[in-house]
Amino acid sequence: MTALQEQLKLFAKAQGADVCGFCDLGVSPVKELPTLSHAVSIGVKLSDAVLATIDGAPSFTYFQHYRAANALLDQIAFRLSRELEKAGYQAFPVAASQSLGKHNPYRGVVSHKTVACLSGLGFVGKSGLFLSSEYGSKLRLATVLTNAPLESELPVIQNGCGDCTLCKNACPAGAIYGEKPTTDGQRNFDAEKCSRYMKEHFQDIGRGSVCGICIKVCPKNKL
Repeated sequence: MTALQEQLKLFAKAQGADVCGFCDLGVSPVKELPTLSHAVSIGVKLSDAVLATIDGAPSFTYFQHYRAANALLDQIAFRLSRELEKAGYQAFPVAASQSLGKHNPYRGVVSHKTVACLSGLGFVGKSGLFLSSEYGSKLRLATVLTNAPLESELPVIQNGCGDCTLCKNACPAGAIYGEKPTTDGQRNFDAEKCSRYMKEHFQDIGRGSVCGICIKVCPKNKL
């Protein structure tokens, strides 16, 4: 671990991050800023007690907790970017719940899952969820893009879900079709189908913006 990476990791965890990793993306995902080819991945663990309130549908407490986790991640990414700038580097914080707008609502500036995978923090399961080595599916992610010379400290995990299909069976939208996990953030679930079901059936909770059923049933959470 370089001195800079050690400093960034300590800073991120002091701000509330539960995991922090680094990687070289090779190419910047922001065409206007081609030097931002490295990234910091940060994650915040969701509450076990709050997840326990999900029972066939999201709960109001889960929706509120989800929003709070995103807000915390956005603050950490913002402050981490300032630390990188103080050190003389460019930094571009990418929000936890990002979207490229109505023309591409299911894609963002960069895939947080891809960055986390390349940082060796976990893999993308059959559900399309990022599965952390430490916390299973109970993790929200954000990213900071930078031109700082960061390198992954951990190997990319070639792990898998085995024969488990709990998430696929539990998904009320039938949106999960993945047969094997991935490490590159490739989609193995139908994001539009998932979103449409939430808006149709969970409109009274956060206007249909959350579900959480696949998160709760994932056995990786027991690790």
